[in-house]
Amino acid sequence: MKWWAILAGLALLGAVACTAGPASPRKQPASLVVAAAADLQFAFEEIGPLFERDTGVKVEFTFGSSGNLARQIENGAPIDVYASADESFVSELQTEGLIVENSRRVYALGRLALISNRQTGLDLKRPQDLTSPGVKHVAIANPDHAPYGKAARQALERAGVWEQIRPKLVYGENVRQALQFVQTGNAEAGIVALSIAGVPEATYTLIDQRLYDPLRQEMAVVRGTRQEATAREFVALVGGPQGGPVMKKYGFVLPEAP
Repeated sequence: MKWWAILAGLALLGAVACTAGPASPRKQPASLVVAAAADLQFAFEEIGPLFERDTGVKVEFTFGSSGNLARQIENGAPIDVYASADESFVSELQTEGLIVENSRRVYALGRLALISNRQTGLDLKRPQDLTSPGVKHVAIANPDHAPYGKAARQALERAGVWEQIRPKLVYGENVRQALQFVQTGNAEAGIVALSIAGVPEATYTLIDQRLYDPLRQEMAVVRGTRQEATAREFVALVGGPQGGPVMKKYGFVLPEAP
């Protein structure tokens, strides 16, 4: 081959390389925004990485009281999935046209726990024990917008001690904050979700389920999401073979298959 032909070939390769430019970065999938009741924090922080591993989509969680999260959705917050601690809030959003059709799913039944700060040495077995002089503050979530706070109030009423305990009550914005009051010693005792009761600073015991209405926890895809298919995948995973064992680990009762 002539030397001039070799030079021409090299020049052509250089021109192609310059024209091509740097490779375009692969577009990363958008993250999925999940607004979840505060009792789900420990469980969902384990489920999130499982979902990301399977789908490549990162999950961003917003935890709070079910009622406050529902209000955010009503006000147009960019949320893809709503996981409530009470099916009634999902029903309200559906009535307002804010839930994707056929996306609702009861994913767990919640349970209440009676807890006390470990350093107090209190041995609380039932709600009536909260009347003890050693219990000066009792933390619960706000019953006005937190399902576990509503259930705590029911338990105290049905145990016949609501009026006695009422002056001792300290309200958390959500059930996670109520737990924090006990963890920090700002309240000697409290009534919270079993799913978050297993912290080093507290001891706990289950509350008789006959003392409160069933906590049927439901989730759904929020209308307006741009990731409906991915959102449905997350809903399915929580109650499926991967998410189910995690939920049970944190004390949730899984609903019976239809």
